[in-house]
Amino acid sequence: MVEAAATGPEAGTKRGPRPWPRTLRWAVGIGVLLVLALIAGLTASVIVVRQSWPQTSGTLRLSALEGSVQVIRDSSGIPQIYADTTHDLMLAQGFVAAQDRFFEMDVRRHATAGRLSEMFGKAGLESDLVVRTLGWRQIAEEELPLLSPATRSALDAYAEGVNAYLEGRSPGDMSLEYALLGLTGLDYKPEKWTAVDSIAWLKAMAWDLRGNLDEEIGRALSAAVVGPQRAGDLYPAYPFGQHPPIVQQGGVRAGRFDQNASGAPAGLARPPLDQPDAVRVLDEVRAVVDAMPPLLGRGDGIGSNAWVVDGKHTDSGAPILANDPHLGVSLPGVWTQVGLHCRELSAQCPYDVAGFSFSGVPGVVIGHNRDIAWGLTNLGPDVTDLYVERVTGDDWEFDGQRLPLTLRPETIKVRDGKDVDIVVRSTTHGPLLSDIARYADQDGVDLTDDGVVDQVHQLGSAGLDDGATEHAVSLAWTALTPHPTADALLALDRATDWASFRSALSDFAAPGQNVVYADTDGHIGYQATGLVPIRRAGNDGRLPAAGWRRDTDWTGRFIPYDELPNVLDPASGIIATANQAVIDPSRYAPYLTSDWDQGYRSDRIGKLLAADDALSADAMRAIQLDDRSAIGELLTPYLLEVKLPRGYYSDGQKLLRSWNYQQDADSAAAAYFNAVWREVLHRTFADELPKGLQPDGSDRWFTVMAKLLPRARAGWWDDINTDDKVERRTDILREAMIAARDDLTALESPDTDEWSWGGIHQLELRSSTLGESGIGIVEWLFNRGGWDVGGGGSLVNATAWDARDGYDVVTAPSMRMVVPMDDLDASRWINLTGVSGHAFNPHYTDQTDLWARGDYLPWVFSEKAVRKAGEDVLTLKP
Repeated sequence: MVEAAATGPEAGTKRGPRPWPRTLRWAVGIGVLLVLALIAGLTASVIVVRQSWPQTSGTLRLSALEGSVQVIRDSSGIPQIYADTTHDLMLAQGFVAAQDRFFEMDVRRHATAGRLSEMFGKAGLESDLVVRTLGWRQIAEEELPLLSPATRSALDAYAEGVNAYLEGRSPGDMSLEYALLGLTGLDYKPEKWTAVDSIAWLKAMAWDLRGNLDEEIGRALSAAVVGPQRAGDLYPAYPFGQHPPIVQQGGVRAGRFDQNASGAPAGLARPPLDQPDAVRVLDEVRAVVDAMPPLLGRGDGIGSNAWVVDGKHTDSGAPILANDPHLGVSLPGVWTQVGLHCRELSAQCPYDVAGFSFSGVPGVVIGHNRDIAWGLTNLGPDVTDLYVERVTGDDWEFDGQRLPLTLRPETIKVRDGKDVDIVVRSTTHGPLLSDIARYADQDGVDLTDDGVVDQVHQLGSAGLDDGATEHAVSLAWTALTPHPTADALLALDRATDWASFRSALSDFAAPGQNVVYADTDGHIGYQATGLVPIRRAGNDGRLPAAGWRRDTDWTGRFIPYDELPNVLDPASGIIATANQAVIDPSRYAPYLTSDWDQGYRSDRIGKLLAADDALSADAMRAIQLDDRSAIGELLTPYLLEVKLPRGYYSDGQKLLRSWNYQQDADSAAAAYFNAVWREVLHRTFADELPKGLQPDGSDRWFTVMAKLLPRARAGWWDDINTDDKVERRTDILREAMIAARDDLTALESPDTDEWSWGGIHQLELRSSTLGESGIGIVEWLFNRGGWDVGGGGSLVNATAWDARDGYDVVTAPSMRMVVPMDDLDASRWINLTGVSGHAFNPHYTDQTDLWARGDYLPWVFSEKAVRKAGEDVLTLKP
């Protein structure tokens, strides 16, 4: 709680997520050079901009092809590829992906190899330090020989297609970004694409969807600041009584998950471990994790919705499946749409699939083939553990012995700077993340600025050190164990029924996912995936563990795939997943995690699905766009009880009296409520929590506030900075409502009739590289923005914002899809941006306007329908 407005959230602050490089700011002289080069001659500028756009019609010859391939693009530029062999199909996918987005692919492979500094100089160093320490590229190289021959062949063919695109092209012919980087003196020629480049992107996917690492650190640091008991208020348990889990039947029996089993033994009750907590190194690791640029997105807004209903609940009598993953917002968007079709299905060419893929990765990640459809949400199993280690020199302590650390030298080349030499030190648990802060500090990068350590010392609770020579923090993470996850993606594309679907997912190691299923025979299902460690009794996964103790180690075993929850054709006929708990631990012994999404989205989805026995594809789309606010419904009755001065300050309160808790873009009441919510969080917790631990307003804080609001005199309401007053709930709510009124007056208007939620809750799409250059003309070239959107954090329409920073959208539904299994040509899909990564190309953001309005594109699948919808046909020949 903070009384003075000057110490509250900055009025009008609207900041998006940190780009990845953090900044790419060059000298003013370079900006002048770019302006002269691009603006002085309009004709020349148009040529520079358009020269990298793909050829989408006519004929091209590629020497690596075995036969003729057709690429049919619709009015949105979405390619559907037809070939006679798997080799040609994957080669063509690689070629087309490079046509549309090679610069993005190239930056991604630099990011996943820890080589961003080679392109962008010191701005890429933070990311490179993290990636080199984790060894993503090395793990990808170790995974390559584990893959099946079919997957390896597909990856190699995809690489052939990318390299066919590179052949004979200068960097300026590939993207506008390369042309501009050339003007800054970058002497660069892209390397050939390899299979490892594709595999390494799966490590980025696993990192951003890694589970509860942030909660593990936050829980420990919060305990250091306010004590373990009060920290428990900030990390509430999952409310199983209010929000049902995904799977509501079954348990493990005889080594397999049996959906008809009942009463499996409860999971182990592992109490939190009392740590010799080294606050400084934990805070440094927190800063290291935050410094890593988001590749898919960051924060509690990362998640997804996916559900499927059987024919008993639909107007057609056939299943309908829907999915919308919530990821970071960027240009180009995370996904690209594609169709992959063998002209004749056979064992040699088994693909007839369409959906969403990552540029740089062969196949389809989410979508449907002619037999089945599937959707993904992040399961979020606890697959990471931090270990506080006792280190002396290059030795570490374990079970009473001194053991040598494993040392791995790395050299990071920095454009226009000196090489950075590091030595990655590891225990048997994993690499020492805490070393990264030391190397960053040596190069003038200050990572620890979140105020945690300072506040711990001020409160006198830093005396948790146990006298070890040095504390360090290592990371154990399942994704650092080589595993053939790439096999699962392509096997999923080929699956034809429940058995082959489950078999495909058995290799899906990281990140663990909830996968919903439907088929054309009328079945629906769910399968949990992921490599989940089995821990020893001394480690419950919720707090950093003592690395010198044997009883905190992982056992080296993982939950067997056959024991992971799954269900086929549940009696309810409905499966809804939104990152909530998978199954009640009272019926399931293996420990998955205790840090689930709190279930507000899943509860709302389940109620909407159960309320209609004649669901249509249109009804599914309406549910995806549902923007009812659970926290609005909870908090508003308390706000209406507060007495405010009549007139100016009560105008906002009047809006809440008739508010239906919907957060559409035009809603004035939603604008006022969210401004109040932001102020309530800050004024309740900012006096006791340092900047790095303050509320972001996500689902966890919904539950925290749900437990706190009925307690009008709880200690959290009191502002510890005011010696002459003890604040109560009403005091804080009143101050928040007054401050919110002033905030909206500054942001929008003194007249409440001119307020709208979309007016302050805006979608800004920024290129994560040159779009963060700091040079206005360059940012204008690559960034797009200003979409007013509804929804909000932890709503079904999950356009999340961060209460610490402002109201702008930071994560959002990165795509939406609805698939009716009786008529695949009636499916609908939409992408956050477009299929093109080329600025000013008609398909750069052509889907964003539709997305923001809640509209969808037709998603035809049959060859007849695809050809009818086609606007451009490109023929590729040997």
